[in-house]
Amino acid sequence: MKHSIKRQMIAVFLGLLLTFVAALFIINIYFLEPYYIGNKKTQFIEMYEKLNQAIRDGMLRNGILKEEVSGELAYLAEKNNISFLIADDRGGYLTNVHDKEQLNNQLLGYLLNQAQKDSKILDSTQDYQIAKSWNPWNHTDYIEMWGALEDESQFLLRSPVEGIKESAKISNRFLLSIGSILIVISVVSVWYFSKRLTDPILELAVLSEQMANLDFNARYESGGSDEIGELGANFNRMSEKLESTISELKGANNRLKEDIEQKEQLEKMRNEFLGNVSHELKTPIALIQGYAEGLREGVSDDQESREFYCDVIIDEAAKMNQMVKNLLALNQLEFGDQDIVFERFDLTELIRGVLQSMEILAEQEGIHVIFRQEKPVYVWADEFKVEQVVRNYISNAFHHAGEEKVVEIRLQTADGKARATVFNTGKPIADEDIGHIWEKFYKADKAHSREYGGNGIGLSIVKAVMESFHQEYGVNNYDNGVEFWFELDIQ
Repeated sequence: MKHSIKRQMIAVFLGLLLTFVAALFIINIYFLEPYYIGNKKTQFIEMYEKLNQAIRDGMLRNGILKEEVSGELAYLAEKNNISFLIADDRGGYLTNVHDKEQLNNQLLGYLLNQAQKDSKILDSTQDYQIAKSWNPWNHTDYIEMWGALEDESQFLLRSPVEGIKESAKISNRFLLSIGSILIVISVVSVWYFSKRLTDPILELAVLSEQMANLDFNARYESGGSDEIGELGANFNRMSEKLESTISELKGANNRLKEDIEQKEQLEKMRNEFLGNVSHELKTPIALIQGYAEGLREGVSDDQESREFYCDVIIDEAAKMNQMVKNLLALNQLEFGDQDIVFERFDLTELIRGVLQSMEILAEQEGIHVIFRQEKPVYVWADEFKVEQVVRNYISNAFHHAGEEKVVEIRLQTADGKARATVFNTGKPIADEDIGHIWEKFYKADKAHSREYGGNGIGLSIVKAVMESFHQEYGVNNYDNGVEFWFELDIQ
């Protein structure tokens, strides 16, 4: 397959060349002699006409040929390899050979009808005959013409056929030699030129195979201004276009995959959200419904019990309200629906303000709060969202302070960053939980969370806020407690 075109070209050319040489052989063998004989008949008739013209002009009389005609006839006879003999009725002879006896005997044989039996008549008129004869003495074929001229003198023209046979043999040997040389030269030439033709085609075949395998780095390098070169240039342009198109398709496909993944994620988040919300709302709704039905049915007649029922309903409703607010805030953060306004503010003052607002809760829980930072620490961030982070950290610390009930807030600055830490005494977070505490609705201590109304959203809000700032945050376990932290730029 790879070299089929080259082989076909060589085979076709050699076939044509061999056919041509064989045709020449056949022509030499079968057609050269008839052509020679036909041509020789024409020469005989021409010389016959010359002799009669010499008689009419008085140049030939009684076997005597005038000098100016003699030279012309001798030249014509020599040129055409013709031997001639003219004999008149007086015994005079005119010939161009030394041994006239052989010609004279042959002429007498024809005149006496002795030689014709061994001859093949080629042409015959009332004035002459042309025949092909065989001479047994020298084993040679001759073309002979005999008859009478206008002055009644007899003539004989003879030319050997052996010469043409020998010429045919020589010609065939020559053709064989030349044909062999031509075959060798032709094979080399055809191989060379076919290689120049097929190599670019093979290169294009390899290129097309690479393109079929989506390898577009290959290029047609042979160049050229002919049709193959133009085809190669078109292949290169097509390769570049296909590469560009496939690149665009891959980009579009990747974007489509991302969109599908995002959609699937959103659907998953929606399902998780609905599931978690329904789960978190189930308990407070059930409590509100139960205590409300108890009030309606008069389960408790005393005022204190009714007030307790009402307090439970109000407390659970407040928890539901706070959870809804947190979910809305988290949803806005996760989906980027809230604009982030970066401004410079005092983080020390912000923390102090949050602690003041939570002072009543600290007294109720019996929490000892430590915050010794006096100097202002100015940072760049969204002040409202940073307040959410601080409030969630401190609220989480209040509810997990353990028996010692100590919460300590610190501020440190280094390398252009301010780090705020909120430490609370109590039990460290379990190793299996520490990787999940930033997930929505995840509760490390479900019983304790229910006790104070936690729903696992606060730390998710912290995560969303800090990631929107592109800042670091985290948690550290200690033997006597847990420390949550975040960082902000101070420059």
